[in-house]
Amino acid sequence: MIETALGRQHAMTAPHRVAAKVGAGVMEGGGSAIEAMVAAAAAISVVYPHMNGIGGDAFWVVKRPGQAPVSIMGCGGAAGLATPEWYTNLDVIPSRGPKAALTVPGAVGSWQAALDLLPEGHIPLADLVAPAVKLAREGVATSRHQAGLAAEKLDQLRDVPGFGDVFLVDGQAPKPGAILKQPALAATLEMIGTEGVRCFYEGEIAHAMAGFLEETGSPLRVADLAAYQPKSATPLTLETKWGRLFNTQPPTQGMASLAILGIFERLGVTEGESFAHIHGAVEAIKRAYRVRNAELGDPTSMRLAAQDLLTADRLDALAAEIDMTQAMPWPEVAQPGDTIWMGAADADGTVVSFIQSIFWEFGSGLTCPTTGVLFQNRGADFTLTPGVNQLAPGKVPFHTLNPALAELNDGRVMAYGTQGGEGQPQTQAAIFTRYAGFDMPLQQAITAPRWLLGKSWGEESTTLKVEADFGPELIDALRAAGHDLEVMPPHHGVMGQAGAVVRHADGLVEAASDPRSDGAGYAR
Repeated sequence: MIETALGRQHAMTAPHRVAAKVGAGVMEGGGSAIEAMVAAAAAISVVYPHMNGIGGDAFWVVKRPGQAPVSIMGCGGAAGLATPEWYTNLDVIPSRGPKAALTVPGAVGSWQAALDLLPEGHIPLADLVAPAVKLAREGVATSRHQAGLAAEKLDQLRDVPGFGDVFLVDGQAPKPGAILKQPALAATLEMIGTEGVRCFYEGEIAHAMAGFLEETGSPLRVADLAAYQPKSATPLTLETKWGRLFNTQPPTQGMASLAILGIFERLGVTEGESFAHIHGAVEAIKRAYRVRNAELGDPTSMRLAAQDLLTADRLDALAAEIDMTQAMPWPEVAQPGDTIWMGAADADGTVVSFIQSIFWEFGSGLTCPTTGVLFQNRGADFTLTPGVNQLAPGKVPFHTLNPALAELNDGRVMAYGTQGGEGQPQTQAAIFTRYAGFDMPLQQAITAPRWLLGKSWGEESTTLKVEADFGPELIDALRAAGHDLEVMPPHHGVMGQAGAVVRHADGLVEAASDPRSDGAGYAR
């Protein structure tokens, strides 16, 4: 069994071991958790390109010692040409190809916004991205996860401009271990390092991307890229008996992640891994998702501020709806997504919760041959009909992404999160309630069997999926309560790729990674 990594200086976790090692190496050399995360973000865009990349978005929650947590919202808006009329004769926005690439990639800009939180004299950006440049130029071994998803989604992606030249071998999905070289991406990352992140939005890289996007039929133009700036925000907060919890503002689903825990707290469950624990969490998820689906989107289009959806009165009312013996009928609308979450804690006490995504596996599939950038399809989550998520120029789509952070009552600071779209708030709830609520060791809280209500990437069913190692007694009790169960093998990939780091008040650090991923946790 994997054990929690323990140390006294720094901790790092990522869903790919190379990215985790890169981030840990930065802190080993005296860098901060923020610098480690930038380096790891660049590296994981190379080694795990099916799940994230510099053509996508990113969100941060950063807790520095003696300061309140801050969040960075690295999500780009829709192109100036992106209107429902531009998509005339279509009922929905395509999920693959040029028309799916309609929002500005915000991840790279968020890297610099995070570095700007540090005092002068931090590690040069060129040094932080250097490991990623080397990996892209010299090549990496294709992971089983990437190879499997490339084969599964081949018919959707093989004809998308630029995709096959980078990610396929003779028009077919690569085998696990096949060497993936990305020289164009290496050159792009190197230029970002030497010239700064603005060259991605205004310089040579931006013009190359914009020309390709226009030529292939995307509505994005160079003016859209040039107008982008990441934003800093005050995280959403929730006071609980365990401590103060933080998550990101809309357009993310951070409100839902906090609401689940607020509702669950009110159920008074006292025993972990019990029927009451799992049933209560699932029923809390249903109530939180109903609010999420009705209310969340671009904050300029919302009826209520997200923090107002987390008041004690609202959570009390949602908890009061729950029958602790019977499941509420489901489903409602599910939110897909493909993502990576990473966490870091450094010797000075800074803790970072970070998430980076291209939305679906391989995003839009559209890959610029001169820059190596694979563009996200996050804009496919817009609707063409009136509502909170109706497409409009400059508007940001609803995001499944939401990095979580908690300041526990005993002084521990916990950063945690996962990949998995619809499953992100659910897995956050599992990890947090196990570790903070029921004192389960950190690694065990991630390794233990998980559940997923509704669909996530690669799954269309809307059942309550549970891993078989919950055991027949608990599974039978959930089924008897009316849950529409689907039993999955242990450590099934649909359950996401979670991780967590914790910094204790006495300086102890912990890191844990998910056996469902290709990742690792490091601590020293």
